[in-house]
Amino acid sequence: MVRCKSSSRFFSIKNAVILTQTDTTVGFLSQDAKKLFEIKSRDTLKPFIKVYKDFKTLLKHKNRIPQHQKNLVRRSKKTTFIVDNKAFRVTKNTLNSKLLENLTWYYSTSANESGKNFNRKFCEEKADIIVEDINLLNEYSSSSLIKINNCKKRKLR
Repeated sequence: MVRCKSSSRFFSIKNAVILTQTDTTVGFLSQDAKKLFEIKSRDTLKPFIKVYKDFKTLLKHKNRIPQHQKNLVRRSKKTTFIVDNKAFRVTKNTLNSKLLENLTWYYSTSANESGKNFNRKFCEEKADIIVEDINLLNEYSSSSLIKINNCKKRKLR
């Protein structure tokens, strides 16, 4: 099920905030980081995770990954990596949504107010588009967080 607040047929998905079940938990997705900062009331110095639809797209966007860590990133599931203070994740879209299929990347954050738990009413008010399947929206554990560089990797979460 997809619900959209806009009455226009030509609503720009690039500026929209999408509420959906991600591979880990319920999340807000958007290519507009400013809107996500406003919704979350978050410090602008704390960046969002950038999610790519596949490993090729990650490399096309000029992201540097240490050579001996590429297999780790390519084969990982439900894992966020930090390289040079940039957080990213490669994920397969778990929903068979045509809406999300065309996005090659987007910023991702958990669907809640900063420091609080998931509140469906809050999320529905803030999202432009809501995408959910028969399983509805469920809050699960967040992704693992690993910082990698040329020499080592360190698990942060």
